[in-house]
Amino acid sequence: MESRYKEFAKVGARNIESYNSRPDVQKVPYIVFIIDELADLMIFAPREAEEHITRIAQMARATGIHLILATQRPSVDVITGLMKANIPSRMAFNVPSLVDSRVVLDMPGAEKLVGRGDMLYLPSDQAKPKRIQGPYLSEKDISNIVEFLKKRTPVVHYTEEVTEQDISSVSGGSRSGGMSGDGQDPLFNKALDAIYQDGKASASLLQRRLSVGYSRAARIIDQLQAAGIIGPQQGSKPREILSRGTAATQSEESLNLEEDLHM
Repeated sequence: MESRYKEFAKVGARNIESYNSRPDVQKVPYIVFIIDELADLMIFAPREAEEHITRIAQMARATGIHLILATQRPSVDVITGLMKANIPSRMAFNVPSLVDSRVVLDMPGAEKLVGRGDMLYLPSDQAKPKRIQGPYLSEKDISNIVEFLKKRTPVVHYTEEVTEQDISSVSGGSRSGGMSGDGQDPLFNKALDAIYQDGKASASLLQRRLSVGYSRAARIIDQLQAAGIIGPQQGSKPREILSRGTAATQSEESLNLEEDLHM
């Protein structure tokens, strides 16, 4: 999102439509994030999930990045007030109670739906929801539609750092992309300064302070843990800082340790 805003600024474009209409730029595609079960994220890391979802909902639309959230448990601890304030278009299927309907739509009604695709749709430009019927699609129908779209769309090129990354490494494995020759991220020292100044360590902190994406911030967090500077992850809480000092001090200590190991 931020990289797109920078590219838009270079050519004086306000949004993705304006940018793609210029003949001298490479067109950027629309992106849709779909979170199938929001409750799982909110149980594992509620603060980080709310922060990232809210930021995308607030700023990403102009860059062509959109967000779809879905949950089977529409409670206040899953769909927070901050999320609702930044996601004006909502859709509700049949829910067990009036309270659940208010969580999604800010009004009753969804508890009276009959199921089987019966829904209330509240667009961002209207004050009252519309009652509409969603179609039923079998797995075979979905498979046929996907195959149809795959045959009629151009080849998609993905970032190699993302596609080649081991999925298990997100939770603590090693990562190789974007590292220096010694296996340490070039922003390692700046990350040290950031966590010492804030007194806490988290991927979201490094994203804000270093202007990097989540995967790189998580990689640096793993390196900090491997170096014994921060402790292991404890749910949604920021990681504990085990040793303090300056980035220069830590680099010197790391160099001395390497020299001792080679002696």
